[in-house]
Amino acid sequence: MKIHTPILMKLKTIFMVLLGSFLYSLTVKLFLIPANLMSGGATGIALMFEHLTGFSMSAFILIFNIFALILGLFLLGKKFVATTILSSLFYPVALEFLNRILGDLVITENVLLNTVFAGLGIGLSLGIVMREGSSTGGMDIPCMILNKYFRIPLSISVYVIDFVIIAAQMYYHPLEDMLYGIILLLLTSIALDKTTLIGSTKTQVKILSSKTEDLKAAIISEIDRGVTLLKSRGGYLNQESELLLSVVSNREFVKVQRLVRLIDPECFMIVSRVTEVHGNGFSFNKDEG
Repeated sequence: MKIHTPILMKLKTIFMVLLGSFLYSLTVKLFLIPANLMSGGATGIALMFEHLTGFSMSAFILIFNIFALILGLFLLGKKFVATTILSSLFYPVALEFLNRILGDLVITENVLLNTVFAGLGIGLSLGIVMREGSSTGGMDIPCMILNKYFRIPLSISVYVIDFVIIAAQMYYHPLEDMLYGIILLLLTSIALDKTTLIGSTKTQVKILSSKTEDLKAAIISEIDRGVTLLKSRGGYLNQESELLLSVVSNREFVKVQRLVRLIDPECFMIVSRVTEVHGNGFSFNKDEG
């Protein structure tokens, strides 16, 4: 089975990128377009261009993404384009397909509901694609070029460009729509952050106790997690002691709490969330034997 693992991983990546791109196009079709919402990125530019010329939104995005990919090929390299080309081309094709299949389908005419679900849907979709190390292309590519050659942080360039694109749509939108556009961008950012961290957050536990050895043995035997003992010195009594450090899954933390209460209910315990953990038992399976 190990021989086929790289192939399965590639197939899984392709599937998730296509899924994220399809959900992105579905969100745009069901919530963004019916409510005539303002949007950032290549989608926002396509909405303006369609309003001005009547040119197909999906066709514009396809052409825009192709030009962006060519630009990325010369300035960012073949490796970046290879991980981006699939989603960049599939998104506009899926959007045109949904336009033809769903027609004028409208789920709700409530602008706020459309804004909320558009923001959450776009953030979820982008998160799925980015978790696979890919990108939807479009305006991401100019932002990455600015980051590579001018050291402009991606977070700043993305927000500034999106705000400019939304502001440019004001000439045919009432001022109130800009507020909905800002809400959409905020919800997209929140959903994107949450999606990219799904399954990767863990719980870090630090324990100061007179029964460190008992706690260490219990965590290793009962929970099967590693433990690190750190030398520490109390600031008030100036006494040396050992600080127990362990990282467990969020579900395993409940078991840790139970063990701590049983072995030393008077210990000092610090609990914090960590967003990413690499190593034995987390980023790859524990060694067996």
